[in-house]
Amino acid sequence: ANNPGKQCWVAGSVGPTSKSLSMASTLNDESVCWDTLVDTYITQMRALIKGGVDAILIETIFDTLNAKAATFAARRAMEQEQRRVPLLLSATLTENGRTLSGQTLDAFVASIAHCEPLSIGLNCGFGPDTMAPHIEALQQIPFAVSMHANAGLPNEMGEYDETPSIMAQKVAHIIENGWVNIIGGCCGTTPAHIEAI
Repeated sequence: ANNPGKQCWVAGSVGPTSKSLSMASTLNDESVCWDTLVDTYITQMRALIKGGVDAILIETIFDTLNAKAATFAARRAMEQEQRRVPLLLSATLTENGRTLSGQTLDAFVASIAHCEPLSIGLNCGFGPDTMAPHIEALQQIPFAVSMHANAGLPNEMGEYDETPSIMAQKVAHIIENGWVNIIGGCCGTTPAHIEAI
């Protein structure tokens, strides 16, 4: 309504939960299992699909097994709602370029490519300058590439200091090189950041 003549799409965001299927907090941690996680994801995704989302964004993936549960649940939710929507997958990497559960970016892509997502990308964890080499590494994948960077790294107060213009400058070469098909913001970004990008 605010932008007549422009088409918009809505992605329903599905986070990783606070649980990990790959990394138990104790040796006998039975608080989470595949079936529990799948059921939780199905409930959320059915609501998103019923609500009319155009895609499901499974984001901040730190554990690939959780992502597999989410992609499995997405297919089930779509079957139950009799409506298919594209999947977008977005991982979060640590400073060493691996997911928190230890997978390299290449291994992550190989592990989830079977679900044929519309896009694979990265979000959170870094600002755009630190994320750039990893985004460049995704150029060989047969999917669209997405990037949702933080407004830099948090300061000692947990706030993000990167201004919209600084972030836009740091993103410029990524966009100019055609490395991303979908771009947005994550922690610390505001509508002003997105407008500048």
